[in-house]
Amino acid sequence: MKTREIILSAAALMVLSGAPALAQQSSTSSTPTSAPDKPESIAQRKDNQQDRIAQGIQSGQLTSGETKNLETKEAGLNSEERTMRSEDDGHLTSADRTQLNNQQNHLSNQIYDDKHNAAVEHNGPGEIGQREENQQDRIAQGVQSGQLTAGETAKLENQQQGIHREAAADRQANGGHLTRADRRAINQSQNRASRNIYNKKHNGNRTRP
Repeated sequence: MKTREIILSAAALMVLSGAPALAQQSSTSSTPTSAPDKPESIAQRKDNQQDRIAQGIQSGQLTSGETKNLETKEAGLNSEERTMRSEDDGHLTSADRTQLNNQQNHLSNQIYDDKHNAAVEHNGPGEIGQREENQQDRIAQGVQSGQLTAGETAKLENQQQGIHREAAADRQANGGHLTRADRRAINQSQNRASRNIYNKKHNGNRTRP
């Protein structure tokens, strides 16, 4: 009788001592393993490029002409992507992604080169120079927030490039100064540009949610 009780007690002790180990094993096996980092998506790359361009506009590292060229290329890539998706029921094939990433690599290199080529847009002193700087800040904010598409930014920067050239030519013709008539004409041009910036930032076209 005592022998039987000893055997039963030993068996119970083995079951109890094994339960935590089984629970730990079960818990360990059900813990998901962390997945490796995925490469950037096409949308993420576009957002990153726009962030870099916006920073370049804000800091003055990118001139209006450089920004216009970069955003024209970005708009071209966006159009190409839409065409690719339309041909595959809204999806991108592996070959499409490879091609777009290669093109974004080239654009990334150009952004870097343009931001480090020492070309600076001198807006000049006074009200005219300050207005040019303010317009660039507004455009940079629109790019950063997604309120301005690449195509819209390219058009706005083309307009700013024209105004900048107009001011530079006026200064050159007048010994480095602007006449009262020059300032009035440039301010009128900037008023039109200002309305364009506002309208494009509030027309509902967005590159980010």
